[in-house]
Amino acid sequence: MSIHVIKVPDIGEGIAEVELVAWHVQPGDTVTEDQALADVMTDKANVEIPSPVHGTVISVGGELGQLISVGAELIRIEVQDDDAAAAKPASAQTGASQKTEVPKVAPSVAAAPATGGSQPALRAAAKPAATKAEPGAPAQASPAVRRRARELGIDLQQVRPAAADGRVTHQDLDALISSGSGASGTRRRSAEVAAYAERNEEEVIPVIGLRRKIAQKMQESKRRIPHFTYVEECDVTEIEALRGELNAQWAEQRGRLTLLPLLMRAVVLAAQRYPQVNALFDDEAGKLTRYGAAHIGIATQTDNGLVVPVVRHAETRDLWSSAAEIARLAQAARNGHATREELSGSTLTITSLGALGGIVSTPVINHPEVAIVGVNRIVLRPVILGGAVVARKMMNLSSSFDHRVVDGAYAAEFIQAVRGYLEHPATLFVE
Repeated sequence: MSIHVIKVPDIGEGIAEVELVAWHVQPGDTVTEDQALADVMTDKANVEIPSPVHGTVISVGGELGQLISVGAELIRIEVQDDDAAAAKPASAQTGASQKTEVPKVAPSVAAAPATGGSQPALRAAAKPAATKAEPGAPAQASPAVRRRARELGIDLQQVRPAAADGRVTHQDLDALISSGSGASGTRRRSAEVAAYAERNEEEVIPVIGLRRKIAQKMQESKRRIPHFTYVEECDVTEIEALRGELNAQWAEQRGRLTLLPLLMRAVVLAAQRYPQVNALFDDEAGKLTRYGAAHIGIATQTDNGLVVPVVRHAETRDLWSSAAEIARLAQAARNGHATREELSGSTLTITSLGALGGIVSTPVINHPEVAIVGVNRIVLRPVILGGAVVARKMMNLSSSFDHRVVDGAYAAEFIQAVRGYLEHPATLFVE
């Protein structure tokens, strides 16, 4: 037997410490070569650390959310001597031998809410080569999946994972429940908790990793920027009718349009008339930089938190080019494949919750930008038009501005310009 010590890898770029954001193994677990052991995060990258050997985990170092220095011991694995020799020759020692290895890992871009030229980090960890779990080995699953399985009374060893790497996911649990195999455990759990039973559970959830970076970014934005929010309603009946016509004629050849590309075009044109909103404010240097280019951030919700991929030079794109780029960036962000360049450099942000958009909101500015345009839900409401009460599709725009550099009247004029383009969509295409 020998002990294989894995240390926190040197990710480069002058990084001296990393944050431990996930453990995939615990002491006593049997691991195989290339199996994921832990995730660590820096300001710029999220890295998944694989095992270079087969063996049994003896100890792990660090709590979730803890900052660990590069080169510090992360995990110890007990391996058979022949496995140790195959992994890497070690100098002969008396008794149990020990060797130390800093695994080679490929950092990937992480994303967190943007700060001017650098955006927050979105996890896009480099995955190790897929390996099947050995028969009898502990089931591989994230803490959230393990917790849900316990609540449902499901034995993870009985779940057949669909992923090539053998890791059990929420989708695997859903499939098991749908098939009826996990129904007995669910019924047993339901019987234990009566509908009106007193509940005294408490769950402490550490705010770590991307979630912590988002929290820090939001706190910084609210602390440094004096926000004010301006809300205006828009009649989007005509632009929705135009969108329907365009989709009926061109959807098969060019793809379907949502309202977002049309809204982005309206924001780009309005920002050309009101350039103060398409800007970044360096409050420490006391300098406001206005941009001719419209690099539009699209706030996107992912499983890992809110990130802001950027549609660059939106002023040069037609509706279908904008729609395709928005869809591509959103998919990359949700899959964790967005690059650092795709998540940085926005000059003005649009945020929308779609059908969940509510009536009004107070969006937080993406520091150091000075404006953010929020989209609320479209509803059918009675409106007086030409002296008659008619049903119209109405939508509110809830937008926030940095009051240090954007005056209230200026912000109102900008939003009224956006409203004008939306209510008279032909003007979107008139030079």
